[in-house]
Amino acid sequence: MNTQSFLAPAPELILARLGPTIHENVIVEGRIFVISRPSQSDKLLDDPAVAAASKADDYMPYWADLWPAARMLAKALLKEFTVGQTFLSAFSPFSSGRQECLPHMPALEIGCGLGLPGIVALSLGWKVTFSDYDACALRFAADNARLNGFHDFDILQLDWRQPPVDRQFPIILAADLVYELRNVEPLIAFIQKVLTPGGVCLLTDQDRVPAHAFRSGLDASGLPYTTRIVRAGEPGGRRLKGTLYHICKNV
Repeated sequence: MNTQSFLAPAPELILARLGPTIHENVIVEGRIFVISRPSQSDKLLDDPAVAAASKADDYMPYWADLWPAARMLAKALLKEFTVGQTFLSAFSPFSSGRQECLPHMPALEIGCGLGLPGIVALSLGWKVTFSDYDACALRFAADNARLNGFHDFDILQLDWRQPPVDRQFPIILAADLVYELRNVEPLIAFIQKVLTPGGVCLLTDQDRVPAHAFRSGLDASGLPYTTRIVRAGEPGGRRLKGTLYHICKNV
């Protein structure tokens, strides 16, 4: 795993205090994926290491919950992509049109948290790199990938404010990252730098308050995009509406 110096707490300080984990069967388009997560994620807010990181860099342990936008992105992946099949996507007016969804296609999930979208991408045969600011998230994402029978993947600790200088991906996956206004500019800059020409970033958002700034930022950046409404929810719970962004980078 590639690492840099981050202000997120060291995983050893957190994992030992998380207590038992929950194994949840997550149904996506009729398929079952097993996701393990902390049983008492709210107690992380009282952890001294988390409090110190929050004070230093506004850190919050958002990784410990399975957010609706992650379910939305997982659902969109299974609806839009089939292994080895050519597909016509909603962003085709801005790219070369038909795109190949082939086995071993490199994909980067940023802010992966518990890793559900990346695991669904693994089920499509893609070569997935799970990335997150938080090493604890990477531990859970990797364990969850293995829990679902996948072993050929990479993990990368990174901060999207510091894009890698030597790596690009044709697919970037992102769920629920537009939750604070301060994230918008660095997130768009990251997509511009790390997405290969002709590639696509698939991003889902619960239509949080900064969404208007995100769209304005995309317009200003010259990254063409389309949107469509997506919905997802927990079994027996509320179904929430959000937006799926297809963000392209011209060749």
